[in-house]
Amino acid sequence: MNTRVAIVTGATGGIGSEIVKKLAADGMTVLLSYTGNENRAKELVEEIIAGGGEASAFRADVADESDVEALFDAAEQRYGGVDVVVHTAGIMLLSPLEEQDLEVLDRMHRTNIRGTFVVDQQAARRLRKGGALINFSTSVTKLGLPGYTAYAASKGAVDAMTLILARELRGRDITVNAVAPGPVATPLFLDGKPQEVIDRLASVPPLERLGLPTDVAEVVSFLAGPGRWVNAQVIYTNGGAI
Repeated sequence: MNTRVAIVTGATGGIGSEIVKKLAADGMTVLLSYTGNENRAKELVEEIIAGGGEASAFRADVADESDVEALFDAAEQRYGGVDVVVHTAGIMLLSPLEEQDLEVLDRMHRTNIRGTFVVDQQAARRLRKGGALINFSTSVTKLGLPGYTAYAASKGAVDAMTLILARELRGRDITVNAVAPGPVATPLFLDGKPQEVIDRLASVPPLERLGLPTDVAEVVSFLAGPGRWVNAQVIYTNGGAI
């Protein structure tokens, strides 16, 4: 069987980079999509190649349809096709609804909603039979934490796209799921939070810790590989916080 080819967006982030390394360790060829951190993308590619894997990087704005089309073109030209798409790219900017800057709201919606729509559209057109599309949502849609209104609203749209697209792809043998992490110890989550807030959130799950990027990568690895009977689901990956 030919090596499976995966595109991972947001590949230089705390979760994205662990997903890239995990899929490469699973034997997949990985095309890393990044927006701004070119040096980190190069480091990840070099690390994978040094470990005997195959990877390359491509810069793309996930909300720009021309960029995303070029990203999928690159995967097909370099590796012959696409079997897995993991869309981790997103931004999280927090504020109570009453105080929310609407320009910030629009920024999140452009990346989190439009970006997911654009990436999913290309994935639906390009994924080969037996493929898997994995979007990224959030457990905050269920936890209801104050200050997360706009972010959670954008991820609620991701949930809807995921569930409907899975059904639109009936007969294609392509799974579509979303992973919805709870608090994960990444710069995106930790930056700007007082230690007492971090400690309080870490105590919520019965496992009494924050998630790790590797915890999330394991779930993605399952959905991208052996988890063929899991489809049209939002997988809450939060240690039992909800």
